[in-house]
Amino acid sequence: MPMPGTDRLARTTLFTPRLHALLRDHRGQDVFRLDADTVGVAGPALTDQILAARPATERERPTFKPLHGRSIPRTEASTVMRAIGRDVRAALKKPLPGDTDLTGEWPHVGHVHLRDLILGADPYRLRILMDRTLELTPKLTWTVIATGAALPRRLRPGAPVTSIAGLTADATTYSDRRYAMGLYRRAAAPVCFTVSTLVANAYWLGAPFDDGTPNEHILYESMRLLPPSWNILRNASPEYPALDDRIGTGDDVLLLPLLSHRDPELWDDPDTFRPERWAALDPDDHPGYLPFGHASERCWGRHMVMPLAGMLLDVLRADGVTVDPRQTTAKVPLAGLLGVDKVRLVRARP
Repeated sequence: MPMPGTDRLARTTLFTPRLHALLRDHRGQDVFRLDADTVGVAGPALTDQILAARPATERERPTFKPLHGRSIPRTEASTVMRAIGRDVRAALKKPLPGDTDLTGEWPHVGHVHLRDLILGADPYRLRILMDRTLELTPKLTWTVIATGAALPRRLRPGAPVTSIAGLTADATTYSDRRYAMGLYRRAAAPVCFTVSTLVANAYWLGAPFDDGTPNEHILYESMRLLPPSWNILRNASPEYPALDDRIGTGDDVLLLPLLSHRDPELWDDPDTFRPERWAALDPDDHPGYLPFGHASERCWGRHMVMPLAGMLLDVLRADGVTVDPRQTTAKVPLAGLLGVDKVRLVRARP
């Protein structure tokens, strides 16, 4: 379904019906019932209270929920994130080839570029876990992981690979290799997926950009209109009815940045891409703005996503790339990672 007025360049963003219905029926509401046992929350004050009431449980953590029934301790999750963080910092230091061409269909082009830039040294059995088609079903992902884990050769300790791949070197049994490969996928793939989607969203919503507009403002505004993490689930918990009696004791709570990011009470001209608004706003404390989660539990990937997205924007902007003027619509499917699909980027004609 179309969402008019989401850009300034006569492009129409087509939200899948469920997302369109959320925006149509519940924008501006703080609490509302979604179904018999789920309450939606978009009001910034109650959102803050709910997210501060207790830490996320292991099943509510998006990246590090149990892996094939095996819990992932926070210490291990921290080790994994530090490893992928080292790999991202190393990738950012690499000079890009002079013939780098990022035109084509996004977010696919950006995803492949990031995969090769960050993880290009890793063996194929690991790099294949970055394939976007694995997002189709968890069963497909685990089939590929199981096949790779069953291969007789394993990564040698000390092999010249990425830090995140190095964590798989000590996995000697099939079960341990499958677990280690699952962690590799869980930690590395979201970085490539999120960054390429964020840049595709930014280009669709606002390109061409004014030369003086900072990348950070472009990205903050893109995440406002199309927040990659558009919902945050909290399972039923006794803390929540105590905060608001519209939440029942058995109700799960779905917090919705998708709505708070477009609330007309919180934003001037809420459906319009206006990166210049961020010259006077603080993304860390603006009410209802949650692109990287709540202050009580910020997304660990924040300090990887922003520099990588900024690097891609630098390349694209320097190369004079914009959205193909022949493309006037783009779809936003219902998925865990919110973004436009199949945006064609081309070099602008002089």
